Amino acid sequence: MLVLFETAAGFAIFKVLDESKLQQVDSLYKEFETPEKANRIVKLKHFEKFQDTTEALAAATALVEGKLGKSLKKVLKKVVAKEAHEQLAISDAKLGGVIKDKLDLTCVHSPAVAELMRCIRGQMESLISGLPPREMSAMSLGLAHSLSRYKLKFSPDKVDTMIVQAISLLDDLDKELNNYIMRCREWYGWHFPELGKVITDNLAYCRTIRTVGDRTNVASTDLSEILPEEVEAEVKLAAEISMGTEVSEQDIANIQHLCDQVIEISEYRAQLYDYLKNRMMAIAPNLTVMVGELVGARLISHAGSLLNLAKHPASTVQILGAEKALFRALKTRKDTPKYGLIYHASLVGQTTAKNKGKISRMLAAKTALAIRYDALGEDTNTEMGAENRAKLEARLRQLEDKGIRRISGTGKAMAKAEKYQHKSEVRIYDPSGDSTIPSTSKKRKIEEVEEEEEALPVTPVVKSKKSKKEPELEVETTDTPKKKKKKKDKTEEVMLKEEEEEVVVTEVCEDSF
Repeated sequence: MLVLFETAAGFAIFKVLDESKLQQVDSLYKEFETPEKANRIVKLKHFEKFQDTTEALAAATALVEGKLGKSLKKVLKKVVAKEAHEQLAISDAKLGGVIKDKLDLTCVHSPAVAELMRCIRGQMESLISGLPPREMSAMSLGLAHSLSRYKLKFSPDKVDTMIVQAISLLDDLDKELNNYIMRCREWYGWHFPELGKVITDNLAYCRTIRTVGDRTNVASTDLSEILPEEVEAEVKLAAEISMGTEVSEQDIANIQHLCDQVIEISEYRAQLYDYLKNRMMAIAPNLTVMVGELVGARLISHAGSLLNLAKHPASTVQILGAEKALFRALKTRKDTPKYGLIYHASLVGQTTAKNKGKISRMLAAKTALAIRYDALGEDTNTEMGAENRAKLEARLRQLEDKGIRRISGTGKAMAKAEKYQHKSEVRIYDPSGDSTIPSTSKKRKIEEVEEEEEALPVTPVVKSKKSKKEPELEVETTDTPKKKKKKKDKTEEVMLKEEEEEVVVTEVCEDSF
């Protein structure tokens, strides 16, 4: 049996002299207590030394990933292939499968082999001759540093820390720039207040102050490299009729120094933005296509890393950044927020207020897929992100156009509306089904009584003042018709008596004349 042993200095091939000792796994370490005992069990057959640290790093990374490196393949072809009938003991079962497929060698991996490897490592200095201990320790240290640096460089957990730091710095620079520009406009506004209204761009404003200085120098200064011709003419006209106060040269020098700081920070911010854009396209290209580099970087920064963000569901990605509003809504039993940091994405921004919730939900679902593809996938293309973004844009156009779609069928074709034709058919509303009042109501009884009274013969009556109260008496009377007739008879008798009295009075008056 042959044993493949990996060291920081190179690959060693040992031949097992007494295979019966390997069966006693628990007591195997006793056979390696001294170099003499170890030499009775195993013997060095071949040692392939690495030329430099680069070769050692390449071999070590290949072993870590379970691949067959060039140097290891060379050693196996040179030494082991001559004795193909021998079994090869290795420490990694995955590597053994690769060796068996490519070189057709029988590989062995068992607890006895793992214990043998541990015993050989304990007596490595005595078993491998021609390798000083100091050189061995130096090569081990160098390989450890190189391997750690390699893992740190290509670890998906560590690379996105640069994005987290860059987006945080970008936000800090924006805050500082706003403070500096506000201070600069307020400070120079005492001397030349009209300039702030004419020049709205902050960077052009600071460059103009840096070039001009005192407003009396505006007429003799060429501002064509900073401002357009129309704006330059307007600035020169405003300088002649300015209402600002006079300031000293020392004040102007301090304002110009502040303008220098604003210009330098603005240039550095543009450089940092380009760096962030390139890093996002390298690490999370599909996420960048979906929501943009700034929103994508803020999502990664909020989650801590790209891998942590990939573990979040789409519903969490949708409201990421609005945790305070979410818990306040849950506490007060109000409506929960529909979007968080994803609100600043271009797809959500170009949507009307009515459809922002729908688009943010769909965008979060597709963004979650893009994040997982970037974090866990091996490909670095942007095909999936571009395809999903096209689908979202098509859906957005459909929502904005408010197209009527067929509910049944494929749902892809627009529903055909029939041509409107005016019809002159008139329908009469039947109110008989609206009333729930019983048929024998009080009003109907009163109407029946009045109809009976109208049917009876009535003598002509002269109207008097008391006759005005007749409807009141009729309303106040009870529903029985007999009483009503008696009362009416009484009123007729009273009226007849009054007529007789009037006739008597008229006769007396005529006799007197």
